[in-house]
Amino acid sequence: MTSVMRSTWPLLMGVLFLMVGNGMHGTLLGIRGEIEHIGTFHMSVVMSGYYGGFLLGSLIVPNIIHNVGHVRVFAALGSMISAILVLFAIGPNWISWTILRFLIGFCFCGVYITAESWLNESSTNENRGKTLAAYMIMQLLGIVAAQALLNVGDPAGFLLFAIPSVLVSLAFTPILLSASPAPRFETIKRMSFSRLYRASPLGCVGVFLMGGVFAALAGMSAVWGARVGLSVAEISIFVAAIYAGGLVLQYPLGWVSDRYDRRKLVMLLAATGALTTVFVVVLQPGGAGLVLAGAVLGGVSHPIYAMLLAYTNDYLDQSDMAAASAGLLFIYGLGSLGGPIITGWLMGVTGPDGYWIYMGVLLVAVTAYAGWRMTRRPGLTADEQGSYAAIGTNATALVVEAALDEAQSDTPSDESGDGQAEPIAERKPDDAEPSDTV
Repeated sequence: MTSVMRSTWPLLMGVLFLMVGNGMHGTLLGIRGEIEHIGTFHMSVVMSGYYGGFLLGSLIVPNIIHNVGHVRVFAALGSMISAILVLFAIGPNWISWTILRFLIGFCFCGVYITAESWLNESSTNENRGKTLAAYMIMQLLGIVAAQALLNVGDPAGFLLFAIPSVLVSLAFTPILLSASPAPRFETIKRMSFSRLYRASPLGCVGVFLMGGVFAALAGMSAVWGARVGLSVAEISIFVAAIYAGGLVLQYPLGWVSDRYDRRKLVMLLAATGALTTVFVVVLQPGGAGLVLAGAVLGGVSHPIYAMLLAYTNDYLDQSDMAAASAGLLFIYGLGSLGGPIITGWLMGVTGPDGYWIYMGVLLVAVTAYAGWRMTRRPGLTADEQGSYAAIGTNATALVVEAALDEAQSDTPSDESGDGQAEPIAERKPDDAEPSDTV
C-alpha cells in the first residue's frame, strides 16, 4: 500500500479534497435550509437535483472528454464547482439551489470520471487492486472529515461555503501538476437493459432500490436532522457515522460474501437495515442510538451495493463488464433520483419519521426480492463466484469496471495445474436461469 500511495498520491490527495468539498456542501445545505425556512419537500427537490445532474453527466461527459480531452474538461468543471459552492450562499432559495445542485452533480460526475481515468491509467496490473482500495478509502475518509469541518463556522454565514470552494480548487492542483500523462479514454458501450436484466434480475432490481435507499440516507440526513432539532455537531456526527459504518464493514462483509451465496447475505443485511429503521421509529432513541442506527444503515448499504455489482458480474462474460457496469450505474442513478423527493413527501405526510419509513420499506423490498430470487435459480458455489470488490456509491463506470475486472482476476484457479483462473462465465451451471421472466 505504501508504494501505491507514493505513486498515486497527487490523485488520491485530490480525491480526498474533492470529497471533503462534496461532503461538506451536501450536509450544510440541509442545515442551512432549516435556517432559511425552506420547506421539507422543497429541500427534497434541492437534494434530488444532485442525482439528476450526476445521472445526466454520466451520459454526456464521456463524449465531451472524447472531443476536447481530459485536462480541459477537468479544469472547466472544477472551476464551475468552486464557483457554485460560493453561489449557494448568495442565493439561498430552493429554486436556485435546485439548479445549482443539478449543475454541481453534473460537474462532480465529470471530475470523478477524469480523476478515475487518471488513477486507472497510473496503476499497473500488479497494484490496481490496492490502488482502487486506496481510492475508496480516501473517498469515505473525505466525507467523514467534511462533517468535522462543519463545526468551525456558523451555518448561517458564508465561511462554511467558502471552505469547500477553496478545498475543491486545491484538489485540482496536485492532479493537474502531476507528471502523469493524460490517460487514453474510450466511451463505454452500453448493454440493453433487457439483456442486463436477463443476466441478473436481482442485480438490476436491487441496485435500483439501493439507489433510493442511499440517496435518502445520504441526501436527506441533514434535512431530517435539522427538522428534528439536532445541533450542527449532532448532525455532523450522525452523517459521519453513516460513512464510517460503510468504511468499517465494507471489507469484512466482502470477505464473507466471497464464501457464501451472496443472495443470502444481501437478504440478511437488508433485513438488518429494515429492523434498524423500525428500531428508530418505535423507540425514538437519543443521540447515541441515532449514531448507532446511522452506522448500521451505512454499514449495510455500502456492502449491499457492492455485493449486487459482484453478483451481477458473476453471470457475465469479462467482455461484457464495461457495458454492464454502465447500465447498472444508470439504473442506480434512476433509483437515486426519486429517493430524496419521495422521502420529503413522506416526511410532509408522516412527520420526520418518514425519513426512516421510506428506507425501511425499500430495504424490506430488497429482502423479499432477494429471497424470492433464491427460488428461481440455484446459487453459485464459492469457487464459482468472482471475488468481491469494494466499490463506493460515488464510483463511475470506469472504476466499477476496473474493480470488477480486478476481482475476477483474483478468482481462485482451477485444478488443472496451469495456474490460470477459469473464466466465471464458463463455470456457470447450464440451468443457471430457468426463466427469464420475473
